[in-house]
Amino acid sequence: MTGETTLSVVVPMYNEEAVIDGLVARLRPVLDDLHVDYEVVAVDDGSRDATVALLTARARDWPQLRVVRLRRNSGHQAALTAGLHRARGRWVVSLDADLQDPPETIAEMLRLARAGAAVVYGVRADRSTDTFFKRHTARIYYRLMRRIVGAEVPAQAGDFRMVSREVVQTLRRLPEHNPVYRLLIPALGFPSAEVRYVREARHAGQTKYPLPRMIALAWDSVANFSAAPLRLATWLGTGSFLACLALMAFGVIGHLRGVTIPGWTSLFVAVLLLGGVQLVCLGLLGEYVGRIYAAVQNRPTFHVGSDTADDRPTGTEHRTADARPVAAVRG
Repeated sequence: MTGETTLSVVVPMYNEEAVIDGLVARLRPVLDDLHVDYEVVAVDDGSRDATVALLTARARDWPQLRVVRLRRNSGHQAALTAGLHRARGRWVVSLDADLQDPPETIAEMLRLARAGAAVVYGVRADRSTDTFFKRHTARIYYRLMRRIVGAEVPAQAGDFRMVSREVVQTLRRLPEHNPVYRLLIPALGFPSAEVRYVREARHAGQTKYPLPRMIALAWDSVANFSAAPLRLATWLGTGSFLACLALMAFGVIGHLRGVTIPGWTSLFVAVLLLGGVQLVCLGLLGEYVGRIYAAVQNRPTFHVGSDTADDRPTGTEHRTADARPVAAVRG
């Protein structure tokens, strides 16, 4: 691929061997019909199945396909970060491999981006293919996030979006250790547009976002964008103090009326209340201290093992996403 890359499509993958053929069959015609220079950056997030082997085989007859391998499973957002950092396109699309977000929407996204939108969100207008539980928990999540971050967060917009090179460079300069892009990008305030679509059923395989990962994403979203948990600790402490005052008043009144019993019960209740609230507060504070500790260490959230683009002859010198010169390898 020579010249400037117009479009990069970043596809995080983890154990997605069952969907690769379907993804290539739908994505490649869409991108070829755009008649622009493009690349597909498939980021393997430490898969344990045949994902890498299948991607490597497809890359032999699809020169625009790059395979970026992470050394270990680092999580969806980390894999997405790796793809954004290594993408070279003027515009970058992030797309999940499961085909629930239709690749055919990319053409409309590119049209809106060329018209001046720095960010084009893919908004799920219809989620009837999702389970009842997932639809309603997603509605609660987005409603909460819009209250925390602001109304600029599109409702029902996940990680299917197109961003400009300027947005990518801005994201790279941010000190986020565990970025949640569906909230972080709207918070930047770039001019945006939306493309609405019907969310499809998963093409094949199993979801990579089970309940524990959904809960972890929700917690990262709250902790990264709000000090509400710390304020909760403050309110718990205030409530504990008021409860202690009530217990003290109860004890004094009981003593004055001469109906007191040896103070085991009141002491037990007071200690239990104070101890419980203190533990909750310490746990919440510990979550934030842990994040500060991780940020101070500044350890990378992912480690790229290989990138097939680094081994391809291009005839010219190019620069990777981290701006270090990489000499072309000539065959």
